[in-house]
Amino acid sequence: MRIGVFGGTFDPPHTGHVSVAADVADALFLDRVLWIPARRSPLKPEQRLSPDEVRLEMVRAAVQGDPRFVVDDCELDRAPPSYAVDTLSELRARFGPDAELYLIIGIDQYRAFEEWREPARIRSLATIAVMDRSGAGVDEEPGVVPVRVGRVDVSSTEVRARVALGRSITGMVHPDVEEIIDRERLYRS
Repeated sequence: MRIGVFGGTFDPPHTGHVSVAADVADALFLDRVLWIPARRSPLKPEQRLSPDEVRLEMVRAAVQGDPRFVVDDCELDRAPPSYAVDTLSELRARFGPDAELYLIIGIDQYRAFEEWREPARIRSLATIAVMDRSGAGVDEEPGVVPVRVGRVDVSSTEVRARVALGRSITGMVHPDVEEIIDRERLYRS
């Protein structure tokens, strides 16, 4: 089984997340993409996040419709911060040695990858699938696969800012995610 591991705070998950995850799944012939909301990023310790259960609900709403996408709350069950090496170790134990794990990260994350906790161990647990819009930013090296993805014109920061200003986010997030944001009164100043 070929499994993509797509982690993030997903606060909120937006149409760009869904688009690039589908691009990676298509390019690498993934059977499944695990969407893993992070409890807290070790690289952003001061970041204020929406409640875990609300982010989990938003991710479930965002990924509906693609049977390859599965939401996994393993990082929310652990004490923060969320380290990729811990998640991949857990997934390797769960799926066994024959599963092909692909850690899906962006080009900016890849450039800072050596600062992550135990990068060599991460490389031993999974192939690093680096999303790159330009197709020119990833050096060929063992255990790293560059994946060309479409342009993404939306960010979680932009969605939060638009909500705070009372502007529309229609088309930026799944309609059910927008409904959760409204219901929970998220991102209002």
